[in-house]
Amino acid sequence: MSDYRNHVRDLVQQWRQVLTATRIDAVVIAAGSPQNYFLDDQAPPYRANPHFSQWVGGAECPHSLLLVTHTSRPRLYFQQVEDYWHQPPVRPELEDAIDVEVHADGSQLLAAVAKAVERSNRTAYIGEAQAGSNLPFDDINPPLLLNALHYGRAKKTPFEIACMRTATAIAVKGHRAAAAAFEAGASEFDIHMAYIGAARQADADLPYASIVALNGHAGVLHYQHRDPSAPNTALSFLIDAGARHRGYAADITRTYAAAGAGAFAELVADLDARQQAIIASIHTGMSYVDLHESAHRHVAHVLVNHGLVRCTAEAAFERHITDVFFPHGLGHLIGIQTHDVAGHMISAEGGLRPPPDRYPALRLTRPIENGQVFTIEPGLYFIPMLLRGLRSSPAGKDVDWPQVDALMAYGGIRIEDNVLVTESGIENFTRDAFATQ
Repeated sequence: MSDYRNHVRDLVQQWRQVLTATRIDAVVIAAGSPQNYFLDDQAPPYRANPHFSQWVGGAECPHSLLLVTHTSRPRLYFQQVEDYWHQPPVRPELEDAIDVEVHADGSQLLAAVAKAVERSNRTAYIGEAQAGSNLPFDDINPPLLLNALHYGRAKKTPFEIACMRTATAIAVKGHRAAAAAFEAGASEFDIHMAYIGAARQADADLPYASIVALNGHAGVLHYQHRDPSAPNTALSFLIDAGARHRGYAADITRTYAAAGAGAFAELVADLDARQQAIIASIHTGMSYVDLHESAHRHVAHVLVNHGLVRCTAEAAFERHITDVFFPHGLGHLIGIQTHDVAGHMISAEGGLRPPPDRYPALRLTRPIENGQVFTIEPGLYFIPMLLRGLRSSPAGKDVDWPQVDALMAYGGIRIEDNVLVTESGIENFTRDAFATQ
């Protein structure tokens, strides 16, 4: 049996257990549909409901619905209209794991779904609430159902893991091309074009908008522009860019120093080594919050080792100096969504573990378990608005400001890998892909 068919079998078992626990007889999952911009006849790129994508392996099925019950095989009600303005969606290849019923007319599709659930005592709907109002559902996006499904998504099936390995390999091709373009003196725009050309994925296919940042732009954590003009002098390059395969994401960041950027290049090398040390320390059962805190201690040592602070590493951590240089979380769950759901959940019932007050941006707080895939992405940045506050605080006296000021033009560093937790250790999708390309 293929990985995909096993994946659907596992989903059927998991969802039926959740339906029993929540006393729901059937659930209809909407693929979603393109939505036009306000007062316009153009729409942004369509992105399917992630709960729908998980079942169909990322197949494009706008306007379609999927029915899951306690007793019947899952059934896809696939809308395939006749159209000469746009290419109709292609019936997905689901390896006979899911029954498919094709409808050319949307109203007939809705009628077929309504008939299929008419004997159900309680039918839930997962999707955009307004669309769900067209059918007689008892519950629209019930929290108890979503909590249980979201919590379970943290553990990946072999099919999902294989998709993420492939997505990583695709992204690494783009990263190699982007690094070469940077070395050739390209602009942010041209580096991005090199990336998508090598990855063979259009912007709309990517899991998120690529961050392509030269020089000081690397100090903007989610820098969103792509300057078409190359800087007069390129000092540094940070790229945070991914790819998708069958709906599953890769999320990779690398930072490069230009030739002659000795001090900054040494910082990049040190943070890269420490990122690998953080990954080597991961084990099942440990708290991701503790892992994040260990990353802060590593950053503290980088600051001390490179003369950016005059105090000890322990003092840099205790005085929250590291918070200014490393202001985001260490990582997040990843899967069908780049920032996958349930990072703060500690139970299928919806119990939450909020991030500590000191680390409000931390997206993952639950214990580490086998089958989870998450990112490890420590950073070290020179962000003017944050450094201004540190400079005027009592802890500012511990900073070697001439050294820091000399690095401001480089923006910052982030190194990000995607890792899988297994019984035998950690599989690093990202490093493995870079090692073979």
